[in-house]
Amino acid sequence: MLDVHDLAYGFGTRRVGGGVTFALSPGETLAVLGANGAGKTTLFRTLLGLLPALAGSITIDGMRVRSMSAAARAERLAYVPQQHAPAYAFSVTDAVLMGRASHIGMFARPGRRDYLAVSEALATLRIEALAARPVTEISGGERQLVMLARALAQQASMLVMDEPTANLDFGNRVRVLRELDRLRARGMTILFSTHEPDQAYAHADRALLLADGKPLALDTVARALTAANIERLYRTPVRLFPLDERRYACVPVDAGSPDP
Repeated sequence: MLDVHDLAYGFGTRRVGGGVTFALSPGETLAVLGANGAGKTTLFRTLLGLLPALAGSITIDGMRVRSMSAAARAERLAYVPQQHAPAYAFSVTDAVLMGRASHIGMFARPGRRDYLAVSEALATLRIEALAARPVTEISGGERQLVMLARALAQQASMLVMDEPTANLDFGNRVRVLRELDRLRARGMTILFSTHEPDQAYAHADRALLLADGKPLALDTVARALTAANIERLYRTPVRLFPLDERRYACVPVDAGSPDP
């Protein structure tokens, strides 16, 4: 579905990262990890066709992303940005309805199917009570849920999420991650970034680690997220504790202290 080959990305002539190669198959989930400034958001914006690649190629279903129309990209890629600061006081319903733009003709009005998709997305995330509220008058965490609802209403085949649990309280974080797992079970292809190795262990099939402008590792989660790689990524010593056959807890420790 998504094929990235020797990609270099950045802004204008300023290169942020390069040498990124991976293929993401239908139904697969890839977690991207890296320290602040590693270029995760820039990478995502390039994959989405919002920024031109500095080198390499990005194709979806064999088509180059930059050559696809905005509507064609929207049919395949739904995006949940890390932060969203609305400029206008749209209602939550109207904000989620914007995810249906690729399904509505240029001069057409939203129909019953569009509003049904909005209702289902709000219900999935249990935020129906926000439907009539202006997006400028809800919390940052609630806005993040609204952005996820908009992506769900879009009904694209691939979901790209930039730190989807940032600014969420514990309950909403659990809700978003549970929805991520439901989407995985339904066969959706998912690409998300996170600063938390535990999220990658529990909710991804593979992990891409970005450090110093290039990939540090790309493999199954268990093989990529070793203690040594996590320490190189975040420059802090850690210990990994197995929770079950595929999940670990990652705990930072003092370099000179004994194991907890």
